[in-house]
Amino acid sequence: MNKKYKVVLTDHVYPDLEYETEQLAAVNAELCYLNSRDEEAIASAVHDADAVITCYANISASAIRGMTQCRSITKTGIGVNNIDVATATDCGIQVMNVPDYCIEEVSDHTVALIMSMARKVVKLSQNVTEGSWSMKGAGNISRLKGKTLGLLGFGKIARRIAEKMEPFGMKTLSYDPYISAEQMQAYSVTKDSLYEILEQAHVVSLNLPLTKETDHIANEDFFSRMRSDAFLVNTSRGGLVNESALYQAIVSGRISGAALDVLNDEVNITGNPLMGCKNVIITPHSAFYSAESTQELREKVIADVIAVMQGKQPLYPVNKI
Repeated sequence: MNKKYKVVLTDHVYPDLEYETEQLAAVNAELCYLNSRDEEAIASAVHDADAVITCYANISASAIRGMTQCRSITKTGIGVNNIDVATATDCGIQVMNVPDYCIEEVSDHTVALIMSMARKVVKLSQNVTEGSWSMKGAGNISRLKGKTLGLLGFGKIARRIAEKMEPFGMKTLSYDPYISAEQMQAYSVTKDSLYEILEQAHVVSLNLPLTKETDHIANEDFFSRMRSDAFLVNTSRGGLVNESALYQAIVSGRISGAALDVLNDEVNITGNPLMGCKNVIITPHSAFYSAESTQELREKVIADVIAVMQGKQPLYPVNKI
């Protein structure tokens, strides 16, 4: 009888695991759901796993070194900052992600946050639900046409944001050292330096991966260079933002506000001062979600996991093995 594979799923955001269980069973693989982000529990569970799938849980270097037969580690998403890719590569373990499943959703969500901040939708709705048919407390509302949008990072999502925002008549600038001015110009976007964008943009959108270079890129110096009437939007990774510096920048009036779909700590949110901060919109890391994107994600993850178990090349490799 063929060997039965063990696939460990640390955590997930799916409505159920029926699809994963059925697809893996068809290739003689058992899905073992851990339901934990605890590093010790993960290290113990993945020790004899043939494949590991993670959503938010960290797959550390020590956990990876303890794996005796693992062939792949897959992120159910785009960013792989919670996987020690270098160690996995050293151990000959294939790392995979799904970089193209929620481009429309995240770009839609970013545009929605920009519009909500610009038009003060949340505050105006709150006024009405509290029985006040007025614009009291909404502050200044100005038109977007003629204003400047700054996109930090110009990957697939940022490009769709640029396309979707173009009809609003904003001037769009982008900072991305890996993308040429010619590539940006194809989307009617002008390449510029980070500091020039911060000084000009009325809206600054973070569309960067979380790396050593970008960790807390939005810090005190960053906010000191922004316009006082500008606001920040982050639908990428919470670690891009120094939240203490952001809080101080908002309460001091250094910038006008922020719209965030991600935080540094998305488990222990109680006590985060940004929660009760005026001119801040926070959504629960939901930019990626739609029924369609979730199903696409599930199918692509399992397809690549099975491909590697069967000795085939995955569709979405992150490292070279």
